[in-house]
Amino acid sequence: MLRVFHRACARAGMKIQYSQGFNPRPKMSLPLPKPVGVEVEGDLLCLRVNRDPAMTGYQSQVADRLAAQLPEGCELLSVSIAGAKVSFQPRAATYILTVREECLDEKLKTTIADLLVSENLILQRRTDRRGNIRDVDVRRFLKSVELADGNVMVECAVTSAGSIRIDEILNLLELDSTKLAAPIRRTNVQWQ
Repeated sequence: MLRVFHRACARAGMKIQYSQGFNPRPKMSLPLPKPVGVEVEGDLLCLRVNRDPAMTGYQSQVADRLAAQLPEGCELLSVSIAGAKVSFQPRAATYILTVREECLDEKLKTTIADLLVSENLILQRRTDRRGNIRDVDVRRFLKSVELADGNVMVECAVTSAGSIRIDEILNLLELDSTKLAAPIRRTNVQWQ
């Protein structure tokens, strides 16, 4: 996504700020990058640009120019100008898992109920490339899990200590890609 927006900004003629040093990089970030294989609605991109003080209506001009350069399937919803020292921290994210009809059974309902009443959900997580593993209690990251209309809606807390991963959610729900009827979607992120 960063590459998509970097190229769109270049085509739109926006003056992006770059880092200093031998290999300068554009000053842009995705505060909550999407997991591999997950569709995202309403992703947030933070971008530092050099603003022309003489230009009026800067925000709408940026929105119009940038939106015209985005590829099909990528839509610019809004543009806001924030102060130079502002940072965006995610607090929660909602994921929707569309489950195949034949997999919507009592076992799935029982698994969801068991997750919600559990005080601890200890998973083993690989911590580095050498394969070191540590135990992580992911229960504190699961805010809610609901089954409605063939979808499992999972709301996850995102803290400075981390969050639960999509593959961990699927493992806890005893689901895999063969039991899903559509790609996983992240539909909402709460920002601080």
